[in-house]
Amino acid sequence: MAEQIPLDIPEDGKLAANIAHFARALRKAGLRVGPGRVIGAIRAVEAAGFTERADFYWVLHASFVSRPEERAVFAQVFRLYWRDPRYLEHMMSLMLPAVRGVQEDRRAEAAEKRAAEALLDGAAPDLPEPDAAAGEDEVEIVADASATASAEERLRTLDFEQMSVAEIALAKRMLARLSLPVRPLVSRRTAADARGRLADWRATMRRAMRRGGEVELLARRRRRTRWPNLVVLCDISGSMSHYSRMVLHFVHAVANHRGAGWARVHAFTFGTRLTNITHHLRQRDVDAALAAAGAEAQDWQGGTRIGACLHAFNRDWSRRVTGQGAVVLLISDGLDRDPAAGLAREMERLHLSARRLIWINPLLRWNGFAPKARGIAAMLPHVDSFRAGHSIASLEDLAAALARPDDMGEKARMIRLLAGG
Repeated sequence: MAEQIPLDIPEDGKLAANIAHFARALRKAGLRVGPGRVIGAIRAVEAAGFTERADFYWVLHASFVSRPEERAVFAQVFRLYWRDPRYLEHMMSLMLPAVRGVQEDRRAEAAEKRAAEALLDGAAPDLPEPDAAAGEDEVEIVADASATASAEERLRTLDFEQMSVAEIALAKRMLARLSLPVRPLVSRRTAADARGRLADWRATMRRAMRRGGEVELLARRRRRTRWPNLVVLCDISGSMSHYSRMVLHFVHAVANHRGAGWARVHAFTFGTRLTNITHHLRQRDVDAALAAAGAEAQDWQGGTRIGACLHAFNRDWSRRVTGQGAVVLLISDGLDRDPAAGLAREMERLHLSARRLIWINPLLRWNGFAPKARGIAAMLPHVDSFRAGHSIASLEDLAAALARPDDMGEKARMIRLLAGG
């Protein structure tokens, strides 16, 4: 839940004009705000008044926010516009080119960069003029522009949470082009093949009976191949909201990519309850698909009950979708509020029912990450591979992980930390 922000509203202020300007900033930051909502917000503020300091925030929140993923952007824009002028100066400094070590290195929090861009209208503050008195003491810094990476190359390794509105739009287009190829599985069933490695004794004897018992040619067969299912379990709790939406864009691209090799792609979201969104991802338009999925998943950006949701999946869906060698992708940070014993039991059951269980955790982006949380420690022993999932490059690495059945990602290192801790 966003912080309740104290406010002192001047009596003679141009409140209606300020609300309209605030709405324009929200629209630039990606929220769907039109003139009707601006008029409704002004009337709502007039009706609610300012009997409590938190009223103004929540009245505007109710007027402008219609989706769970918009809450963080609204909170940051509100903070920049209504409360803290020095905070806007800090965000302006984040948009300037800087030399590492000269100023404090602090990464923008979720939606901060988008909020600053919306209020500044994409304009960076003027750079200070060089001091002519510096003379010989001035150090000239030369940057080689030819070595600058392209926008897409830079976005490949950029954290989803730190992207601006324009960067998110470009990243979504890049995700739409990604694929997740998989090798076919060798079936126990066979098919007739003149070059097959298996002898077909029944067909050989039938041919011989037509020729009076003489065997002229040995019939052969080969093993058939089939494609496995892909099952995606995506955490949409509050701590995962920025990553889960980008990952679902990737899952939608995989589900609608012809020739990728998967027999079927099944997708589920979970926070406090499990929701099957498989049929929504079949829509060709990704925005319409995710909008329908978000409308059905009522626990978006809420709490987390991983153990209970995995129990519901194992009980109701596991036998239907994980049979015949399905690969399961679990996207979660592993921060669970349920007892760890039940979570470990459900993870073991899920691991036994899947051909391969790959856990994608955005927290692995931190160099000092360690499996200290009880949920992470309970889940880690029951996965085949443990990988990061905070950027486009980390999702691209999934293809390499699927191509190598022995790939464990960071699991071995995390297990050693867990044993030593």
